[in-house]
Amino acid sequence: MAQQRESRWVKTVVASIVRPVLGAVTKREWQGQENIPREGGVIIAANHLSMADPLTISHFLYVAGRRWPTFTAKDAVFRIPVVGAVARSTGQIPVKRGSTDAIKALHEAENALTRDGSSVIFYPEGTCTRDPDLWPMTARTGVARLALSTGVPVVPLAHWGEQHLLRYGTAKLRPFPRKRVQMVTGPPVDLSAYRDRPLTSSVLTEATAEIMRAITDLQAGLRGEVPPAEPYDMKKARRGDGSGPPEVAAADETPLPGPAETGAAGESEARQAGGGQTGPAADGAGENRPGGEGTTRS
Repeated sequence: MAQQRESRWVKTVVASIVRPVLGAVTKREWQGQENIPREGGVIIAANHLSMADPLTISHFLYVAGRRWPTFTAKDAVFRIPVVGAVARSTGQIPVKRGSTDAIKALHEAENALTRDGSSVIFYPEGTCTRDPDLWPMTARTGVARLALSTGVPVVPLAHWGEQHLLRYGTAKLRPFPRKRVQMVTGPPVDLSAYRDRPLTSSVLTEATAEIMRAITDLQAGLRGEVPPAEPYDMKKARRGDGSGPPEVAAADETPLPGPAETGAAGESEARQAGGGQTGPAADGAGENRPGGEGTTRS
């Protein structure tokens, strides 16, 4: 039986604060919300543009999808006065990066999906994109592993516009004039070809490629552009083999709270479960919020 992970009154308070702020600084364009299951565990696999997109994704998921957003988050966030209490009360999942305790977080994420029927947002890339044109990069295999081991659907989500609000690598927020933020979800990724196969490295790599291809295609539709033939690879860039501009070791620890920089579980679960910063939820008690199909603008 599904358990209630969040405090209803805390959700309502957070929503009453965050939603008006987002309405003041963004002009939303939402599509595909009918692809988000209204109940039951679901993985929302999203591209990562900015430390502001946890808020915009949460807003979309909760208002349009009628689902409460759950992120994994660095355990340090949970030690911050008030912020930590809000994160715990809204059902977010703490992760210790580089620790065996990360495995516990993976198990909690699995419980959130299978036991509690939660909607859990993951960034398969593991961090904000470093692609020069902000296309999705190569990804970790943890989301595919979690999807195949639990059997829950993976709904791809693509978005565009938050980089104009808060560009990655800077703490300078540019709220005005209001920024156009586009959001779209597609139907669940078809992973049926991998479900009855051993979770080998090749199987997980292929399934991950399917997930990232779905996200990239959705973003290409939003942008009206053709994505690169091969996704940007941070490892190759760091080796300086000519695959892209040199990777700058810019930390993801920007002042603005953001969601977990995690690929969920992977071949080395503790390593792949790197935490991030918590993404505050955006819109009150989802079971009482209206949703709808098609494109929503405001």
